[in-house]
Amino acid sequence: MTNEYDLVVLGAGPGGYVAAIRAAQLGLKTAVVEKQWMGGVCLNVGCIPSKALLKNAEIVHTLTHRGKEFGFSFDNLQVDYKVAYARSREVSNRLVKGVGFLMRKNNIDVHEGTGTITGAHSLTVALNKGGDTELKFKHLIVATGARPRTIPGVNFDGQHIISYLEAIMSDTLPKRGVIIGGGAIGVEFAYVWANYGVEVHIVEMLPNLLPREEPEVSKVLEKAYKKLGIHLHTNNRTEKIEVKGDEVHVTLTGGQSIVCDQLMVAVNFQPNIENIGLEKLGLNYTQSGAIEINEQMQTNVPHVYAIGDVATEYRLAHIASAMGLVAAEHIAGHPTISLNYKMLPRATYCVPQVASFGYTEKEAKEAGYEVHIGTFNFIANGKALGMGERDGFVKIISDARYGEILGAHMVGPDVTELLPELTLAQMQELTAAEIARNVHAHPTLSEVLMEAAHGVEGTPIHS
Repeated sequence: MTNEYDLVVLGAGPGGYVAAIRAAQLGLKTAVVEKQWMGGVCLNVGCIPSKALLKNAEIVHTLTHRGKEFGFSFDNLQVDYKVAYARSREVSNRLVKGVGFLMRKNNIDVHEGTGTITGAHSLTVALNKGGDTELKFKHLIVATGARPRTIPGVNFDGQHIISYLEAIMSDTLPKRGVIIGGGAIGVEFAYVWANYGVEVHIVEMLPNLLPREEPEVSKVLEKAYKKLGIHLHTNNRTEKIEVKGDEVHVTLTGGQSIVCDQLMVAVNFQPNIENIGLEKLGLNYTQSGAIEINEQMQTNVPHVYAIGDVATEYRLAHIASAMGLVAAEHIAGHPTISLNYKMLPRATYCVPQVASFGYTEKEAKEAGYEVHIGTFNFIANGKALGMGERDGFVKIISDARYGEILGAHMVGPDVTELLPELTLAQMQELTAAEIARNVHAHPTLSEVLMEAAHGVEGTPIHS
């Protein structure tokens, strides 16, 4: 049986399913091919279930570390990670079902199985339920994502040496854990593990956790993690890793030895480009192995597009979705936008949260900008104090000549929710002066943005 479509999307993650919906809205006959997870890694084993686990960990932290501060006490507190895990799966399953509903609502055909490209305009799906089906397409979007990359000489065994996947799909925790990589995945899991009683070590080869963020942001996070009892080994690498029975022995370049029950490698990802027949298309690739694309997500083969983790180093679900919208609109001949990846939001859900976009202060100066800086601390914000949250700040970087917002860097309570005001301002070419004079409700955390914007203008009100 052969099915013919205007567009076939290979992969139903945050990029793929969003692209399919937008294409269907624009009148294209559309199909999605997905071999495992509707909603992709994000909804099933990434962004969504991890946030549920983080919420549980925050509650545990409040109960175990801050009871006296809030005026309650108890005896024999019991925390059950199995319940936290079960809740995370319930949250994930609800959203996955929602994606299935959206496919039906938009009349998108879903072919559950493994797709293999067989020609310039065709692919075959080995269906999960058995049998094969052939799809013909005028356009193809490759949205196959990426998978965890390990480090040389270290292989995942799913038990002692794991990736985020095994960690998020386990209802038990190790007693002692080492996490290689102090990026977003590493620091988020470290917070969950530590609050459930795991002895946690983070090994990061660069000087700070979250090394792509402003150093002063990282320092606030590092202080909080040290207070929580997490052992940080920055400016360090693993020299030797050995599995001995039920233990993993880790030797660092500094000479320190750590014995743990489980080691998580959270260093990077590699695009999923193998075993799907891409060689039939003659695509070009970047040095990192990603599919090469232009501003419209178009490959060197004009009717083939690529989005998300398979086509960019910016491996974030919301960026994949934005890429999917652009690709679908370009295919349909509908007006669309160009994405300025540098200015797209970045969010890390550690505690305190970290959020940023654009240039760091150092990057802006190196790019030739004369900058104005505005900073405001949460300790001077009434809403933050009422919440019991004192740590962190907002930093806004502006071009001194034109007032253009070049970037913002935040660490503190719920800063990921504050980010859209600033990215929207940058996108619409608003200045810090206009943010400062926008009336912000009081008391809110968002007042910190207003105060930092006043600071950019050299007219701070509450500092």
